[in-house]
Amino acid sequence: MEVGGEPAYRCSGTLLSPTVLLTAGHCTSNYPDEPYSGMRIFTESDVDGGDNDYPYAGNNTVEAVEWAAHPLYETEDPFYMHDVGIVILEEPGVVGLDTYGVLPELDQFDDLPMPSGKWDKTLFTSVGYGQQIIFTDEAQWEMQSERIRMVAYPFLKQINVPGITGDYSLWLSNNHATGGTCYGDSGGPNFLGDTNIVAGVTSFGMNETCSGSGGVFRMDRADVLDFIDDHYTP
Repeated sequence: MEVGGEPAYRCSGTLLSPTVLLTAGHCTSNYPDEPYSGMRIFTESDVDGGDNDYPYAGNNTVEAVEWAAHPLYETEDPFYMHDVGIVILEEPGVVGLDTYGVLPELDQFDDLPMPSGKWDKTLFTSVGYGQQIIFTDEAQWEMQSERIRMVAYPFLKQINVPGITGDYSLWLSNNHATGGTCYGDSGGPNFLGDTNIVAGVTSFGMNETCSGSGGVFRMDRADVLDFIDDHYTP
């Protein structure tokens, strides 16, 4: 994302089609005091080492023509209750992919079991370009942020529990220490197991060092599926 024509933030996302990218609402919301002036998508696995000419347009960089957050994202607190966004690209982000991310069925994950033992876990595949190692303010110089696409395999810890999880989030074991998500992974997919079903997008962590667990905004709710359907037809 750009603010005032300059690179400002980065998120991750999933191509649902050649020109439609699914991400988080907080990655597409135009804040009144800091509106995005532009947005571009990098399609390399290695942003810095690939043919992106970062932070300027390169052969594997596509400009966005439109972006939107869920209509309730900015009107209801807290933000993670409707943390989903869509980006429309001016041209295909990747040409000739055999498989794109697909959306789940309505309320598909309501029956997912919470873990009952060491080996009885529902696994996910989490993907993103976020930071690999993060420290507190005193050691910020040691952070690693390679802008390389990384993959982790978190498991479900909580679902449909009142409070911060509610019926809109999946609580996964994502954290930077054991393999998972951190800053920059927001909006990235959390696929169900080894499928291409996007169960949810990375939404939030519990602390500034990305330790503990992580919240994933669910894609299987009616208002979410309707919002996405309003912007694209597979």
